[in-house]
Amino acid sequence: MIRSLRVRLMLAAALLALLFMLALLPALQKAFSLALQESIEQRLASDVTTLISAARIEHGQLQMPALLPDERYNLPYTGLLGYIFDRQGKLVWQSRATRNRNINYHPRYDGRGNEFARIHQDDGEEFFVYDVEVKLLGGKSAAFSIVALQPVREYHETLKGLREKLYLGFGAALLALMVLLWAGMTWGLRSLRRLSVELDEVEAGARDGLSREHPRELLRLTGSLNRLLRSEREQRQRYRDSLDDLAHSLKTPLAVLQGVGESLEQGKVERDQAWVLQSQIERMSQQIDYQLQRASLRKSGLVRHQVLLEPLLDSLCSTLAKVYRDKRVEVRFDLPAQAQVPMERGALLELLGNLLENAYRLCLGQVRVSLRQTPGLLALCIEDDGPGVPPDQRERILERGERLDRQHPGQGIGLAVVKDIIDSYDAELSLGDSELGGAAFCIDFRLD
Repeated sequence: MIRSLRVRLMLAAALLALLFMLALLPALQKAFSLALQESIEQRLASDVTTLISAARIEHGQLQMPALLPDERYNLPYTGLLGYIFDRQGKLVWQSRATRNRNINYHPRYDGRGNEFARIHQDDGEEFFVYDVEVKLLGGKSAAFSIVALQPVREYHETLKGLREKLYLGFGAALLALMVLLWAGMTWGLRSLRRLSVELDEVEAGARDGLSREHPRELLRLTGSLNRLLRSEREQRQRYRDSLDDLAHSLKTPLAVLQGVGESLEQGKVERDQAWVLQSQIERMSQQIDYQLQRASLRKSGLVRHQVLLEPLLDSLCSTLAKVYRDKRVEVRFDLPAQAQVPMERGALLELLGNLLENAYRLCLGQVRVSLRQTPGLLALCIEDDGPGVPPDQRERILERGERLDRQHPGQGIGLAVVKDIIDSYDAELSLGDSELGGAAFCIDFRLD
């Protein structure tokens, strides 16, 4: 298997060029053949004209001079073959070059004026014939066929020489084309080599991503690779942050558990201490669940997911309706047909599950989910008619890196996960007042 892209392209180009030339050769040979035959016809017509200009009619008889104006007719070995026949087809004159040749030709005096044809002899030899019928000769009424011939052998020899030159020319042209194609592909693939060099630098840690100084056809590839690299870096950073946060979050509960354990060891068992022990265990469990969820958040660098929104909302709302069946929450969807959200299904399920659970828990009886798309932006909003969020608390809740669970143990884990999911997808979360009277959580996705 050929692994070089340049070699593959060269072989494909060479094959296409060869097929093109092979298809073009017959057409060129046919064109050369027709042009050569036309040249022979014109030359024979000129030879006939020489004979006509030299012929005279005296006392009803054809008279030809001993020496013709064209010296080739006067020499026996020039190969210039000329004949003159009368109306009955009787030979009345022939050039010196025809004396030793036995050419079987009978003109047809049919009033067509002239004829260019190809005749075959019994010995296999062929001739081109140009036959002109003359009715007036030297100003007197006469009827003769004046004929000039040329062996086809000369035509074939000339055509063979042209064919050999054509093959040599095509071979040289193909070689020159291959050299030019190799140079052109070397120049054209230079951008791929530069891309390979940049990838080597990324692997070596010399650069963070690929540049945009590439041909337009490669920008989609470099953009996808940059998203993948950025996603991998964010994922590694998220793992490190999650482990640090988990270690920090577990320090206090472990210290409390250590103190309770010492009390238990001394036999001082009390109900309050058992409650403290249970609450600290629950807090540690919540912290572990949260940090594991946060560490697993990841936006795909290459694959752009699209998830149908309405089926997912139907499933979540059906489950929450059973959990909060005593409230009888009315849920309205304001969505376009076949609405989709650019997120991975698991992340979208986690995000909507937390926001809808908050809406069900805090609402008085109404929840609305809407989706609006504008050029370059997709806005998903979840609203309720509950008490809302005080304005002085909104910035703190939505502040990047702020964790409600750190200030209120056992509380706020869901919203922190939502914020991390949204950040991982380069989206923005905003909190405002709903027309229903409660809070409105809006997520803005940038469409690029």
